[in-house]
Amino acid sequence: MEWTPMADKVGAEATGVDLATIDGEELEALKALVHDRGVVVLRDQTLTPEQHIVLAERWGGIDINNYFPLQDEYPQIAIVRKGADQQTNIGGAWHTDHSYDQVPAMGSILVARTLPPSGGDTLFAHMGAAYDALDEETKAEIEDLKAFHTADHVYKEGGIYAHTDQGKDLRGQDVETGAVHPVVIRHPQTGRRLLYVNGSFTINFVGQSREESLPLLQRLLAAALTDDNQCRVEWKPGTVAIWDNRTTWHNAMNDYHGHAREMHRITLSGDALAA
Repeated sequence: MEWTPMADKVGAEATGVDLATIDGEELEALKALVHDRGVVVLRDQTLTPEQHIVLAERWGGIDINNYFPLQDEYPQIAIVRKGADQQTNIGGAWHTDHSYDQVPAMGSILVARTLPPSGGDTLFAHMGAAYDALDEETKAEIEDLKAFHTADHVYKEGGIYAHTDQGKDLRGQDVETGAVHPVVIRHPQTGRRLLYVNGSFTINFVGQSREESLPLLQRLLAAALTDDNQCRVEWKPGTVAIWDNRTTWHNAMNDYHGHAREMHRITLSGDALAA
């Protein structure tokens, strides 16, 4: 396997890898690259649904998403879809998947199945680099903080998506979520310090109200999104992206109205997070 950086701090594009057969030391090397760079893009892959599932099982485990439509024949695979007649996409804001779970998902393997003629890229930002760039006063301020995460305001009945043209397609309107995690975590595999808040699911710091939490939370969110801490995944037929939810945020661009986009996602099981 060879790889080149997609940007200085985040992302890698790997070559010489066949995801349908990868195993052993080669798979461990790919895992390490994902943990370190946050997201790895692989081109010209021909993964069938069965091979997609086998890859995820080799990686270490599958979390079934509570909200997205699932493939009838392969319920391990969630369908992330926007129809040509829809205006709203899924994931169109900076976020970290499953931070609202007690044990958040490690990451995802996303396979491009139907793409618009242009647009629909996904942006990624590195949370290790985000933490490193904070001034020492801010690092001290957040050292022992914990934050509450939930997806109820997004997916539940009456939530954000319920008021859009995605509402009828989503599941889990009766699911209740909520988890408390350290604001600064250590990556379970690399040991690197990471900023672990996000704009979509982090509601407040423990011991503070939402209103009291917002000034610092907004400051952290803004500090993470500097231009030099982002990369852009341009999707093409045969593209697969594998990312680490602890190391990155991501944001799916919604700039292809009038065209369909369908991606198949398997969510990878993670580890309990520690400060």
